[in-house]
Amino acid sequence: MDTSVIREKVRFAVGGTYCAAWHYPGTNGGCVVMAAGGGVTKEPGTDPFAARFHAAGFTVLAFDYRCLGESGGGPRQTVRIEDQLDDWQAAIGFAAALPETDPARIALWGFSLSGGHVLRVAARNPHLAAAIAQTPNTDGPAAARSAGSYQKPLALLRLTARILLDAAGALLGRRPLLVPLAAEPGTVAMLSTPDGVKGDEALNPGNRYPQWNQEIAARSIPGIALYRPGRVTPQVRSPLLVLVCDEDRSVLSEPAVRAAGRAPRAEVVRLSGGHYAPFMDQREQAVEAELAFLRRHLLAPAADRTEARGAGRS
Repeated sequence: MDTSVIREKVRFAVGGTYCAAWHYPGTNGGCVVMAAGGGVTKEPGTDPFAARFHAAGFTVLAFDYRCLGESGGGPRQTVRIEDQLDDWQAAIGFAAALPETDPARIALWGFSLSGGHVLRVAARNPHLAAAIAQTPNTDGPAAARSAGSYQKPLALLRLTARILLDAAGALLGRRPLLVPLAAEPGTVAMLSTPDGVKGDEALNPGNRYPQWNQEIAARSIPGIALYRPGRVTPQVRSPLLVLVCDEDRSVLSEPAVRAAGRAPRAEVVRLSGGHYAPFMDQREQAVEAELAFLRRHLLAPAADRTEARGAGRS
């Protein structure tokens, strides 16, 4: 994170508690609302991209979902899809009220699980100026089958047992049973894919973010594995950028490409590498593609954006 970047901690209310966020005040009227992948908090999951968007003049609001990071809510380390979608709605409303933000120039950005959320949220909010889904999880069952093929059978059985125990514990009000977000095959973890195990190296180099708890409640995994946000892309009316990596074994690139093909105004950028390549050797290519997209759709004159939106509906 560039220490020269000016940002402030803010909170916004949702579901009887709050989400914590970094607010980077911008200068050009555009605003990018950002959230990280499943179980990843705002600093490791958004800092590199948020700093670049802010340097280009955009306001940025990068938030933690409830139950994660600095946000309120519990049980901790749980991922509930519908709650996270509600967090997005609250974040958009908060961003629209920021004094330097033009409510007509708001974009979304998310990667992995949040990249899938971006599709759902954009479908619900046709007024959004743009949306970016970076290496998105668009087809949970396909991703789960791929992930399972890299895990050892005994570890899969142990993970299944942990999920069942935690689901039962949830019904009884017990604290979650946690598993690592990623670990080598043979270890009980949500992911053991070749690129998935690089998450700490990609997002947390040199243990830059020691507060990040890289675990997830086992009870959360079935909801993620069954999630299919790619189905809603025909309803996404805003300009959509889908960035995929061709060697992605964690969420897979082809389901995302197919989902983008069903969206009226989608663009696809394909990069080499695995799931975290945009945070590593492909970072510059990813940032430049996303900045070009944001400038085109958030900074164009209002009349041009309205005309383009109308053309997308025809």
